[in-house]
Amino acid sequence: MSPQATPSSTQAEVILVGCGVPLRGMGWYHAVQMLKEKVPFAKLCHVVEPWFMGGGAEGPGGPEFTEFQKETERDFGVGFHKSISDLPPVADGVKRLALISGRTADNPRLMSEAIAAGCQTIYLEKPGAPTVAELVAMKAEAAKSNATVLMGYNKNVCKFVSKTREYAATCSEGHVTFVSNNSYANTPESLGECFERNREGMLKNMAIHELALLVSFYDVSVENVESVEADKSFSSMQTLKGPSGNDFTDFDKIKFTIKTKNGKEVSVQADRCGGDVSYGMVTVDGTEVFRHSMPDEDDLASVKVLEETYPGAMPYFFSQDPDYIIVKDRVANFCANGVAAEGVATLDVACETLRLAEFLTPTLQEQLN
Repeated sequence: MSPQATPSSTQAEVILVGCGVPLRGMGWYHAVQMLKEKVPFAKLCHVVEPWFMGGGAEGPGGPEFTEFQKETERDFGVGFHKSISDLPPVADGVKRLALISGRTADNPRLMSEAIAAGCQTIYLEKPGAPTVAELVAMKAEAAKSNATVLMGYNKNVCKFVSKTREYAATCSEGHVTFVSNNSYANTPESLGECFERNREGMLKNMAIHELALLVSFYDVSVENVESVEADKSFSSMQTLKGPSGNDFTDFDKIKFTIKTKNGKEVSVQADRCGGDVSYGMVTVDGTEVFRHSMPDEDDLASVKVLEETYPGAMPYFFSQDPDYIIVKDRVANFCANGVAAEGVATLDVACETLRLAEFLTPTLQEQLN
């Protein structure tokens, strides 16, 4: 058994809250990147996993998690805990960072518990909370506790976004579209499971990253939207049964264009069954003049290695691997060393992004009915 993992003087002590199932949970992939020392300013020291160390231990995914726990305790000295309250006190001089990657509905409570456990920096996975009201309350609580909350909107720092924005800045007539794809099977069973597991809906889940881009870089806010128009020739909305037998209604694909009151125009396209590649595109009068994809040619070799290393894992982990590292490292560097987390979305951006999702969802649903 390795000795308890401890951070260096320039590293944040990371508490991962919500690991999930190996190969499928985003928290698990965060853990893997830190254990492989790909995130220089972050040291994974503790994992909090309420479900698989509790009621879910014997259910689906439970044995796989238990095996991961045993290996990680043995090889890396990481402590595993059923709840945040079980964590040891913060050692003198240590800067503690909570990376919360649990269920969205649990995030408000988990953030409160993390702050109580000495985490003055919080990395919160999107969208942060189920509703705007809850996210606003979390913002007030963080401010009262002098805690900093930063968001895991990794596309804010990714290469295809910066390359697309750079090209668009040189093309006054260009129209930008951000395209997001997932690789679910286009079957009622697969999409029904997706709709139930991501019951907050596509705009609060898959396409929330693109909405964060609009808020961060295109002055889009609920008050500033002049019009939103769904592309009915592309978009699709279905009502499907999830594994529970209950019905869930969501977009399986959606494309829309937003015009702002100050004259900006930008489009978003998302497709649950569109494949593994996401990209930014610039068109002029409907003709494509620029595209940069994720992964691009430089990343494909790395993706191939990761696929061979972790067979069966969610494909989007690999295509977004460099961006997950960048966001975590900037947040950890801020926590440990006070260096500003350049480009990383704040809780203010998260609040406006979630407001936008809640505004757009019924508007687009009505247009597609």
